[in-house]
Amino acid sequence: MQQSPRLEIANVSRSFAGRAVVNDVSFSVMAGQVTCLLGPSGCGKSTTLRIIAGVETQDKGEVRVDGAVVAGQSIQTPPESRSIGLMFQDFALFPHLTVAGNVAFGLKGGVSSNRPRVEDLLAKVGISRLIDHYPHELSGGEQQRVALARALAPRPRIMLMDEPFSGLDDRLRDDIRDHTLEILKDEGAAVLLVTHEPAEAMRMADQILLMRDGEIVQRGAPYNIYNAPIDRQAAAFFSDINVIRGKVQGALTQTAFGQFLAPGVADGTEVDIVIRPQHLRIDFDRDGRGPLPTVADGTPARGIVQRARFMGANSLVEFKMDFDGSVLKALVPSVFLPKAGTPLWLMIRRDRCFVYPSTGRHLVNGM
Repeated sequence: MQQSPRLEIANVSRSFAGRAVVNDVSFSVMAGQVTCLLGPSGCGKSTTLRIIAGVETQDKGEVRVDGAVVAGQSIQTPPESRSIGLMFQDFALFPHLTVAGNVAFGLKGGVSSNRPRVEDLLAKVGISRLIDHYPHELSGGEQQRVALARALAPRPRIMLMDEPFSGLDDRLRDDIRDHTLEILKDEGAAVLLVTHEPAEAMRMADQILLMRDGEIVQRGAPYNIYNAPIDRQAAAFFSDINVIRGKVQGALTQTAFGQFLAPGVADGTEVDIVIRPQHLRIDFDRDGRGPLPTVADGTPARGIVQRARFMGANSLVEFKMDFDGSVLKALVPSVFLPKAGTPLWLMIRRDRCFVYPSTGRHLVNGM
């Protein structure tokens, strides 16, 4: 028997002062699934979350929980009756309550009658020893764990998380994200996470919804959305990119790196060939001062090193290209740190290139 979505958003829109902040958004989240609403600041992510939570009212569309409408044309179920847990950037713990009191706050009967549930959650988040402490006695990471336990205490069917890890330092953030994900999976809630950080989305999500200007422009598993971005802007959102400009003639685009296929694109159309820095290959075996080498896997192009920066596991090398004076970046193992002014031959992986018309979203396979 096919499982029904725990959370459904159907054609939801919201405008402020005549500007569409959320525009006809639809998606669903299954129980036990983590879906990430990803996009730049101001794209409508948090407004969508607030509509689902019931603290913002949509202009049109519906929100359903286990098939029942909780927000629609004539229905607005109060937030506390939607079986939804909330976690925000601000942990919003009650300073006058202990950790136990904060976790038990939304439960009937308080701490005394819910002690087993409180203790179980604090054990899961790894802070049982702090049960009688107050928020001001806790670190930021510990406060985040209390906020998670409090949100999970009523056993919500849906967990909404709005940039919940943004206030933590990088090393602590990774550890707490992984631990949080494990707990959420164990609890079986449908999770909707809002973030502007692609790395966080790819680390945590089963499904990513890429949002821009109030609309979902692409959706899919992290691997698929990273390796098949809908347009140049989507590719650039996930990582640094290099862009090589070309013009189509006979379904082909001629570049210094050879020809690229552009099927279905009209002659004379300008296209952007996009490649990430880690897929630009430096030929360290051949002298860049020599003649154009013949290689079996593509056409090399020469660039002059402008600068090279050590970045730990990798080095980032910037080249000024002979063919048009543009600057391309290559990410290579950190053992390579060529000096400025060094000429080197570069090659690109055709299977890792994306070809887009310079205007518009249509994706052309880069081959």
